[in-house]
Amino acid sequence: MDKYELSRRALLKRSAGIAAVAMGAGTPFLNSRAAWAQAQDLAGQQLRTIGLSVTVQERILADFKAASGVGSATGTAATFPDAQTKILSGSTDYDCWETIAERLPAVVMTNNVEPIAASSLKNWANIRDTFTTASDKWDRRSQIVGQIWADEAQTSLYMVPAVYNYDSIGYNPDVLSAEEANTWTAIFDPKWKGKSGLNTDPLIAFGQAVLAMNSLGLSAVANPGNPSAAEIDEAAKFLISKKKEGQFRALWGDFGELVNLLASGEMVVCDAWQPAVMAVKAQGKACKYAIPKEGYRAWAIGPSLIASSPNKEAVSAYADYWLSGAPGITVSEQGYYSPTTNIKDAMAPEKYAFWYEGKPWVGAEERGIKEGDLRDGGSLEERAKNVAYWHQWPDEYDHLIGKWDEFLNA
Repeated sequence: MDKYELSRRALLKRSAGIAAVAMGAGTPFLNSRAAWAQAQDLAGQQLRTIGLSVTVQERILADFKAASGVGSATGTAATFPDAQTKILSGSTDYDCWETIAERLPAVVMTNNVEPIAASSLKNWANIRDTFTTASDKWDRRSQIVGQIWADEAQTSLYMVPAVYNYDSIGYNPDVLSAEEANTWTAIFDPKWKGKSGLNTDPLIAFGQAVLAMNSLGLSAVANPGNPSAAEIDEAAKFLISKKKEGQFRALWGDFGELVNLLASGEMVVCDAWQPAVMAVKAQGKACKYAIPKEGYRAWAIGPSLIASSPNKEAVSAYADYWLSGAPGITVSEQGYYSPTTNIKDAMAPEKYAFWYEGKPWVGAEERGIKEGDLRDGGSLEERAKNVAYWHQWPDEYDHLIGKWDEFLNA
């Protein structure tokens, strides 16, 4: 069996364990007679979505309901592994999974998702090249453009990208210098013993360990997102040894937990989401986002249509809404990126300049960002050039999860 084509049995076994207000308002989402017709159709449908609280936000769902005319829009916050388990177990409670692209094979190979036609998305035209054109830096399936499309002609999508980012290391600049923090090895440096942290997602934690081991001369893994079984074994030994030495203060699982651990000073360096770093700063606490010499870890999240859903048009409309610009403002001002250039027309110019173009903050202080401050890492273009790898579904997924269990039990 092709290792990439994980079996349904193995996957199920693993999973078991574990009124159209905006009509004619000039928005790029709905306008004109076509919008009226769409709203009439959607009034009889509902959207039941599940995903991380990064995208499953009550305000965005309420705005989507008002803009689309969909009968109802409700969301359930869940980690990727938990949502994956529910869907693969046959739950019919959801129409949409706002998943990370790396986990798509789990639902594609088990026929749990249906593609969404790009032609049905009115706002698709301005999608960034990152999602349509392969880079020669990696093989196609090791980057986002090789993960979201259902066909080589790129006419339909298993996942419509809504949010993406380049993750790095959050740290306390009162404790670590930039030189000390600007490498993934910082998380495993004995100097920060007992005050370091890892994400609880094993697909993330192993990639970070491999990046650090490469820099320390302990490995030479070409693609940290898809290590071989032998490379996973070595990374597991490294992680277990660090755990036994007391390196980690915590394995954090959600946004609030990460913010609290950094703001309290219990963790001084860890894998982090940039919005969490911004949230710590907003509390007046010292926190920065590193520029790792090895490069960032790239990912993208977006809606996928669950095959059993009776509300397919609602899911397509929701995916299209994410590309309209408005919801992109919410997540952009948290530190994420919108995959469409529509966001430039939707955001205030000075805010777009700060969040996307690396220019100084202009205006009154907001959430700890003061006049003249710069986004850590610089512009989107600059950060995009420094990507170490994209998240992907590893060929040796089951082996990796087995080794992660050994780490947890060590």
